[in-house]
Amino acid sequence: MSHTKTIPALTLTGAKVMLAAAESEAIKNGWNVSIAIVDASGGLVAFSRLENTQPASDMIAIGKAQTAARFKRPTKMLQESVASGRLGILAVRNALPMQGGLPIIVDEHSIGAIGVSGVTAAQDEQVADAGLAALVR
Repeated sequence: MSHTKTIPALTLTGAKVMLAAAESEAIKNGWNVSIAIVDASGGLVAFSRLENTQPASDMIAIGKAQTAARFKRPTKMLQESVASGRLGILAVRNALPMQGGLPIIVDEHSIGAIGVSGVTAAQDEQVADAGLAALVR
């Protein structure tokens, strides 16, 4: 009898599906963004920068995705914590408490995250949510 349980994992194929859906949402709205998809440990799996997106959005999108993956929660929650005065999060190394990063949860397991940067925080999250919906909803 095996005592191990198979845990879902993010595949390159799944990341590409998410990336295409996120790109489609951004293009539909005329938004120039960078989109990063990472695995559960924060390792980059897929990335895209749409035409005319500022280069700084690359590292921000990756940082949002890594933060959402490592904390297993939307980065908006961390942003709200900082805004409410809980500044300790700012001392956590490599944490980026900016809205636009969403964890990928499959069968109650966090298998990675998607992060977007380039427009407003709410618009970044809208693009990330479109990518997430293509995989898990």
